[in-house]
Amino acid sequence: GLVGWDSQVPLIGASGAIAGVVAAYLILYPKVKVWVLVFARIPLRIPAFIPLVLWILFQIVMFAAVGEDQISWACHIGG
Repeated sequence: GLVGWDSQVPLIGASGAIAGVVAAYLILYPKVKVWVLVFARIPLRIPAFIPLVLWILFQIVMFAAVGEDQISWACHIGG
């Protein structure tokens, strides 16, 4: 299946739960802004949903590109 339901390897980790907490925070506080470093030097304050959307897109791309891996990309997307 897409999430590897037939896998014999156990799924252990908290990354999916952490993704869920981040998403819940942004649902509760949608107008919050965060500091990010652009080009690893320039601090920039942007709405928090922008890095979240970029992170979700990265997770979707990795899920589609890598397939079965040591990382549960689908768990990261679903939170």
